[in-house]
Amino acid sequence: MPPPGNLQTPTASQRASYAAGIADFVRADPLAVLGALVHGQGGEVGVAQRAAWQTQIGILQASVPRHPAGIICFEFVIPRIGKRADNILLIGDHVVVIEFKVGSVDHELDAKKQVMDYALDLKNFHLGSHSATIIPVLVATHAHVAAAWPAAGPDRGVCPVVLASEASLAVVLREVATRAVEGILSHLDWLASGYRPTPTIVEAAQALYRGHGVAEITHSEAGADNLGATTLALTEAIERARAQNEKIICLVSGVPGAGKTLAGLNLVCQRQRVDTQDAEHAVFLSGNGPLVRVLQEALARDEVSRATRNGAKVSKQDAHRRAVTFVQNIHHFRDASLADPNPPVERVVVFDEAQRAWNRDQASKFMRQKRNRADFDASEPEFLIGVMDRHRGWAVIVCLIGGGQEINTGEAGMGEWLRALRDRYPTWRVYLPNQPDSTAFLASSELEPLEDRVTRHAAMHLGVSLRSFRSERLSAAVSALMSGDSRRAAHELSTVLPKFPIMITRSLADAKSWVRGKARGTERFGVLASSGGKRLKPMGINMDAQIDPCVWFLNPESDVRSSYYLEDAASEFDVQGLELDWTIVVWDGDLVHHASGWRYRAFRGTRWQEIRDEAAQRYRLNAYRVLLTRARQGTVIVIPAGDELDPTRQPAYYDPTWAYLRSVGLPQLPEIRSGRQ
Repeated sequence: MPPPGNLQTPTASQRASYAAGIADFVRADPLAVLGALVHGQGGEVGVAQRAAWQTQIGILQASVPRHPAGIICFEFVIPRIGKRADNILLIGDHVVVIEFKVGSVDHELDAKKQVMDYALDLKNFHLGSHSATIIPVLVATHAHVAAAWPAAGPDRGVCPVVLASEASLAVVLREVATRAVEGILSHLDWLASGYRPTPTIVEAAQALYRGHGVAEITHSEAGADNLGATTLALTEAIERARAQNEKIICLVSGVPGAGKTLAGLNLVCQRQRVDTQDAEHAVFLSGNGPLVRVLQEALARDEVSRATRNGAKVSKQDAHRRAVTFVQNIHHFRDASLADPNPPVERVVVFDEAQRAWNRDQASKFMRQKRNRADFDASEPEFLIGVMDRHRGWAVIVCLIGGGQEINTGEAGMGEWLRALRDRYPTWRVYLPNQPDSTAFLASSELEPLEDRVTRHAAMHLGVSLRSFRSERLSAAVSALMSGDSRRAAHELSTVLPKFPIMITRSLADAKSWVRGKARGTERFGVLASSGGKRLKPMGINMDAQIDPCVWFLNPESDVRSSYYLEDAASEFDVQGLELDWTIVVWDGDLVHHASGWRYRAFRGTRWQEIRDEAAQRYRLNAYRVLLTRARQGTVIVIPAGDELDPTRQPAYYDPTWAYLRSVGLPQLPEIRSGRQ
């Protein structure tokens, strides 16, 4: 039997172990509430947890205001983070998120960040909380702290963390009741409203690896932009290939940040769980070394952490070994297939950023110089299709394709895949998106010979960027900005800037202060710069120094090597496919705007040299396109002021770009401190 007043709506029971009106909760038998909490866990509950809940129940029954319309929740699920908030109180238009540290005398920094993360997650991704004021409260039960409301008001609807103790919590909650406005927020609608998170790729990979589906960890878009629809279309194509014993290749296109990598990871997870008579294996392959390393490390760390919390023991080495079977470097897959002529164990392979596979010249040069294989005479697409063609019966290749992401010499584009299919593999069927704009990466001359083997499907294209949940138009705005079309850029940016700040400044110090002031909880921030930014050294940015992506992206703010310290800058090669919440992009003289477009330059020895090669120019432009689309919540661009006494850092190398960014409507960051860098 549920305790008196327990709100037994389907959504409430899924979200919280116990949800009730405040008045009903105050009158309820504490043991009945405890029983509901134990039942809601669906498993063994330790003595320490039971005792902590009993303490919480007692404190809250004595502290909550007798609010007739208020609602209280225990163990409220925060899906994106994968944890539960101890308590949620709905009082008027205020949502109070409470984290208890029973027996603690201190309000520790990690606990403050934890409850702030819960509050931010609700504000950003819970539909019912968008118009509410969110108040995070940290209760260290034995702390000696007077009830004090933060001097600062709510920032974007979320207040600073309120510190409380067992003795002062009642005062804090009474203050909430006096500030709350009735009639704005329907508490029952709040409980029933949707939760639409947009996880980082690291968070998504961890959740998928634990067994969650993509629908649980991200919000869905309509029609062809729906990640679920893309996964379904791919699954149907795979099942058809298996049933008809044929080989197929699926080309999945999408704008930057649309979730192509997430769709690929989700597919691999699903195929690994498929119950079939013949063993089916699937793997996610990427030539993006930093992305692979970061994902493998994050998955291994998460597995060890979860095991520790559950009282089990898992070695980091074993966890990492398992992660490697899920996400692999495509070059390791290639080298293993060179050494072993047999078919690979995987029948389904997903190639991330497939347009970046090497052409014949680059692949042959690498194999000759680095692998001592003088006889290698194939492009990477041709060789990789050949590896999967070794299978008797069915096999599936899924190519994830991003536009404007080519940043390395020798990257072949999708034409190389189609030429290989045309010339060497006439039995493979091809699945393509059917939107004209999504097949612009394919030349008609490459497609025509394959028309009798082509199947088109709308869900093979992801057209809406999800990386920045604050503005789906960010990638379009950046594309317009990099095109040099100031009128189009100004129009696109006018739709982005109200929700997604893109500031410009001449001061790196001011930029650092800005991102530190914007980030809350564990929101991640860092400095980015082009690999060609060789004259940023006077600002303390050495782009010749390599970062460790795993440390930079995953380690906490206490680690001087982490992105939080704002000391080591990551290049386009380090961050492609990954993201941060807030970024500083430092713009050097390797890309200079002028009246007729962009001026592309490389620093050689002691001076800048013009880049004449069109491919190299495209790589430089794409480097900045990548850097400008890494942020989820906001970016500040630093254009150095230059130095008239330094011939390599003349103001003329920076001022035209500054003028262009100002002309398209990017606002200037107010000077936070004196001095320039």
